[in-house]
Amino acid sequence: MAKTIHIIGGGLAGSEAAWQAAEAGAHVILHEMRDNKRKTEAHHTDVLAELVCSNSFRSDDAKTSAVGLLHEEMRRCNSLIIAKADENKVPAGSALAVDREGFSQSVDSAIKNHPHIKVAKEEISSLPPEKWENVIIATGPLTSPSLAEDIRKITGEEHLAFFDAIAPIIHKDSINFDIAWFQSRYDKGEGNDYVNCPLTKEQYYKFIEALIIGEKTEFKEWEKNTPYFDGCLPIEVMAERGIETLRYGPMKPVGLTNPRDPKVKAYAIVQLRQDNKLATLYNMVGFQTKLKYAQQAEIFRTIPGLENAEFARLGGIHRNTFINSPAVLDHVLRLKSAPHIRFAGQVTGVEGYVESAAIGLLAGRFAASDAGLLETSTPPATTALGALLNHITGGHYSSSIGEAETRLFQPMNINFGLFPALESKTGKKNRKEAYTSRAINDLDSWLTKTRKAA
Repeated sequence: MAKTIHIIGGGLAGSEAAWQAAEAGAHVILHEMRDNKRKTEAHHTDVLAELVCSNSFRSDDAKTSAVGLLHEEMRRCNSLIIAKADENKVPAGSALAVDREGFSQSVDSAIKNHPHIKVAKEEISSLPPEKWENVIIATGPLTSPSLAEDIRKITGEEHLAFFDAIAPIIHKDSINFDIAWFQSRYDKGEGNDYVNCPLTKEQYYKFIEALIIGEKTEFKEWEKNTPYFDGCLPIEVMAERGIETLRYGPMKPVGLTNPRDPKVKAYAIVQLRQDNKLATLYNMVGFQTKLKYAQQAEIFRTIPGLENAEFARLGGIHRNTFINSPAVLDHVLRLKSAPHIRFAGQVTGVEGYVESAAIGLLAGRFAASDAGLLETSTPPATTALGALLNHITGGHYSSSIGEAETRLFQPMNINFGLFPALESKTGKKNRKEAYTSRAINDLDSWLTKTRKAA
């Protein structure tokens, strides 16, 4: 059995897969196309595990949140990505948000200093040669066109695609704190983890109008029919869905009180979240956008408190691709038509940093198992890891739960709707905790059966 595992792609999924396989004893070669000369349309550095969108890994509540549960399961599985997120945590209420650069640098360092991992800075522009007997493709949402074409040919399926937008980042010292104030919604976390910018009804309506009429990035002809993923809609697309939509989404004013005038409630509020450990940069929560740069600066500076905003990075947009995983992958993420090749990360049809890394974690372990280095199995469907795997591989655990329809397959965040029903009736108030308690118990039982091969 091949003890060398080739991993193509050094994002969150590829880095996590490399770590898991190397920790099991495999020799890993991690192939990453980005170097000091070549980047992608969304990346700015050649550092492994660069975060190209938000700096938030979302809720870290392991008792009542599905993604928080996934964090905890990954911690128990020795996840590199979650460990480095914990090390580089910045204030974000009950969420796990990280210092963007510190996080990526620490992952990069851990990978490059692991004795069983070699990082090869090179582009793999086609499917790997047959002599690579154990391969994980974790090229993420920005798979190069030539490799994507090879994947399309070998899977026999047309690639699906959607756009993912990036939120702007603002220098803290350019925020007007005579208007803005620090507070977490309902005072969660430390109670002051977000910067809040209030809008009156008149200001809000003018802002919505500006978003709708603002000049947008033009799509290429072949991109025009590509759908967005609902979990990361551009702010202007949400505005077009109804004038009050944003007030019930990222601009909702609930749970916040302006300390300068507690009796007057804002009609809408824009929140900014700390983006680096030095607390010098803040990103606009939920403000991913495809507005042109000049329009972004002009429109976002109409927000009270941001009238003099200086942008460290303006919003952007990039094209994501994913395979029809239920149709082409088996229950351990292998390509049915070429079982020596696995897929991991966002290209498999999961959405979100944590979900991508989680599939990388599983792919690395499964590859190590194929190499005879690890005794493992698929995690129980009752766990967050198992539920996510079950979704993208088409319901291999059971014909009655979590089946992903191959014709309608779309990217998915982890959520309790992917889990098997609870065995006993539980009140609505305690249902989430029942899911998470069952998951942790079942995960721990699974981990006791997972060990290095003799």
